[in-house]
Amino acid sequence: MEVLSSRVLVRPSDPERSRRFYRDVLGLAVYREFGPRADPGLVFFLGQGFLEVSGTSEGGSAGPTGIWLQVRDVHAEHERLVAAGATVTRAPREEPWGLVEMWIEDPDGVRIVLVEVPADHPLRRDQRFAAG
Repeated sequence: MEVLSSRVLVRPSDPERSRRFYRDVLGLAVYREFGPRADPGLVFFLGQGFLEVSGTSEGGSAGPTGIWLQVRDVHAEHERLVAAGATVTRAPREEPWGLVEMWIEDPDGVRIVLVEVPADHPLRRDQRFAAG
């Protein structure tokens, strides 16, 4: 598998408290913000990687960590991983935000999200030339 990008996902019990902690207490720089202005998801720089704090945990705690991996072709990875015996919890599908995602689990149940960024997705546009 050729991994193009990755991030660690955290689903906190109190999103605002966690956003303040990572942004204001730890002082992590914000890479991007998405979702509703009143309750945004934040992606922070972590050296060569990223940490995303978004959504809420279902059990009242942050729950298990998830891993986000950007790949070139999620459908090819799906076929390869199924053949290798990986536990696929959700087959590839295009999400409302335009990314193609599939979910797998590691042996301990940690969710790993494989993501393909389609050629026409805004993440592929050179922002230096975007209309302002």
